[in-house]
Order: sequence, then C-alpha cells, then structure tokens
Amino acid sequence: MVKKGIKGHGEIVVTAALSAEKMGSGVMDVFATPAMLALMENTAYKSVLPYLNEGCGTVGTKVDIEHIAASPVGMKVECDTELIEVDGRRLVFKVEASDEKGLIGKGTHERFIIESQKFREKTYNKLKKDEE
Repeated sequence: MVKKGIKGHGEIVVTAALSAEKMGSGVMDVFATPAMLALMENTAYKSVLPYLNEGCGTVGTKVDIEHIAASPVGMKVECDTELIEVDGRRLVFKVEASDEKGLIGKGTHERFIIESQKFREKTYNKLKKDEE
C-alpha cells in the first residue's frame, strides 16, 4: 500500500551524453536540466514500485523544479525523494538533487497510479484510424 513518507534514492555520474549541449537544452557541457528531471522522476517512480498492486505502475504528470547549480561532466549526482501527499491515485513527491559540492536542484513532482495494460491500450488506440 502506498503511504506518505516513502523515500527513494538514486544516483548517476554526469556523462557527456547527459550534458545540456548533447541533450539540446543549452550550449554548456554541464548536467542538463532534462537529465536531472529524469533522475528525479526515475527515483520517485522506483521508490513506490514495491508498494503498487500487481499490474499497476505510475506516470509522471507534473513537475515544479528549480535547477540551482551546475554540475560538470564526471561528477556524481544523487537524488532523494519523499512521498509527501497521497490523494487517491495522485502521488506528490518532494525531490532534491545534489552533487559532490551540494544542492543542485529541488522541487515537487506529481505522478498518477495507473493500470498498466489499460493505460497502454488507451494510449495506443490513438494510432487507430477514426471510423467514418
């Protein structure tokens, strides 16, 4: 059962592929904001996975983050998440990322619990031609 207080931890080493320059979010050779966000989402998702019913997953629906400091290629970045609100299927996480020198990003991230097969079917039905 998913309850407030569930915590997650993730980490990654910044590579050139995760830089703003390579990801197309800027021109600097530093940890890209989209890469930081992906780490935050991944950490939040994995933290609640063991508590979900069989056949269920979560999808990200909202983010409100600040990227407050740059991290160079080669530096380790860690992410910590905490589930701070559960409202039915809606989950809200506090998210923070730090490199070896301190805090680099923080904010909140919202996810929804979904039934994986039903979600897939609904999504891929979009590819079907409309009946005339």
